[in-house]
Amino acid sequence: MSETLQASDVDAPEAEEAPPARSGSSEDLLVQEGDIAGDYLERLLDLLDYDGDIDLDVEAGRAIVSIDGGDDLEKLVGARGTVLESLQELTRLAVQQETGVRSRLMLDIAGWRAGRRAELAELGKTTAEKVAATGEKVRLHPMTPFERKVVHDAVAAVAGVHSESEGEEPQRRVVVLPKP
Repeated sequence: MSETLQASDVDAPEAEEAPPARSGSSEDLLVQEGDIAGDYLERLLDLLDYDGDIDLDVEAGRAIVSIDGGDDLEKLVGARGTVLESLQELTRLAVQQETGVRSRLMLDIAGWRAGRRAELAELGKTTAEKVAATGEKVRLHPMTPFERKVVHDAVAAVAGVHSESEGEEPQRRVVVLPKP
């Protein structure tokens, strides 16, 4: 399920007047979350005078919202995705305000999160292979919850090792250990 919003879709009166649906399937709620997030982000892009196409998907029980295509979008990612993380949280709060339900939606801008996922999966795999070969545990640098999840998933695919998270935010990190 993928849909690109146009400016005319956001300005449609029925998009503003429709009350939030609280019943129906969980996929219906996720589609609604994506629509609300898309409207919120479209208004943000208009305020900033940035170009970008908004794509809405539902994947693995989560609304996925992507913004692509604009020259200025890298500014909305920030160093190591810090601005992206903040925009994701603001977008989740906007969705929660409309639906009354805490959202787990994932925001990607200019493909940054998709690229970062590939880098982290490779880091997790190579670190796990190193730990399996040497028997020595390895502590990785602090990461966001998204980053840690990707690394944990990559480590889980390598035999003979496991991973844990340690520390407190924002210094929480993944530790890769040999299995006993």
